[in-house]
Amino acid sequence: MEIFKFDMKLVTFAYRAETHIGALISKEGNDFVFDFSRAEPGSPTDMTPFLRGGNVSWARRALASADERFLVPISDVTLRAPVPQPGKLICIGHNYHDHAGATPPAYPDIFAKFANVIIGPNQPIVGPRETQAVDYEAELAVVIGKRVRRIAQANALDAVAGYTIFNDVTARDYQKRQSQWTIGKSFDTFGPMGPALVTRDEISDPGNLDLTLWVNGEQRQHANTCDLIFSVPFLIAYLSQAITLEPGDIISTGTPSGTGASRKPPVFLQTGDEVRIRIEKIGELTNPVVIEES
Repeated sequence: MEIFKFDMKLVTFAYRAETHIGALISKEGNDFVFDFSRAEPGSPTDMTPFLRGGNVSWARRALASADERFLVPISDVTLRAPVPQPGKLICIGHNYHDHAGATPPAYPDIFAKFANVIIGPNQPIVGPRETQAVDYEAELAVVIGKRVRRIAQANALDAVAGYTIFNDVTARDYQKRQSQWTIGKSFDTFGPMGPALVTRDEISDPGNLDLTLWVNGEQRQHANTCDLIFSVPFLIAYLSQAITLEPGDIISTGTPSGTGASRKPPVFLQTGDEVRIRIEKIGELTNPVVIEES
């Protein structure tokens, strides 16, 4: 029997009308999901309690068992956002040197989105009829794996469960109406996430990952997380000074230059567009766009 080939890429998926937790694997050139819900009946089927219960180590052992009874062909499942109900969704603005301009901020620009924004791979970004300025933002997202408060920067990565891709979709007109960005960031479906949560041990340096976004095959954003103004460890330590971070919380680390609003003239998303984001070692997240008619 061939040994499974896998990185620890945890997924939330729908199978036979039920939600499961699993991991992406390949065997003999075919892609599968290893179904933890079948390997351990009664185990959590939502990623937040899965992380809270410290199940990642158990999941790795289950995968190493290479038990074919728990394999589901990936064509038979629907991938969802890996963390569909984050406790907190904390976002960082102006965090790439090329996006922030000549004078980088002294402290992070911090705002929040809410869980209503979360959608998974291939689910549509729905632009509401109230705006015609729907924009994309490709971002590396950090998923917290343990409860921390006032953690030192040197130890901050110990709090990380893993990493995923996040698209901080934004209604630019609503964002610019006031100094607080929340409403322009928080329309339903404005938070595509996925395809998987790649565990911390699979990514030795979150500060050295290539990130690219395409719209309809045209490259719009490309950067490396080495260009972050505030690193992942800094952000975790800084935020934990004020906020107790819990398993399943998400920190989205900001977007590089190349947004639609920055183009001249601005180019916003339209019905029929396809947004695809790739982050090195994590994978690709693709979502179609539907703009409601006025």
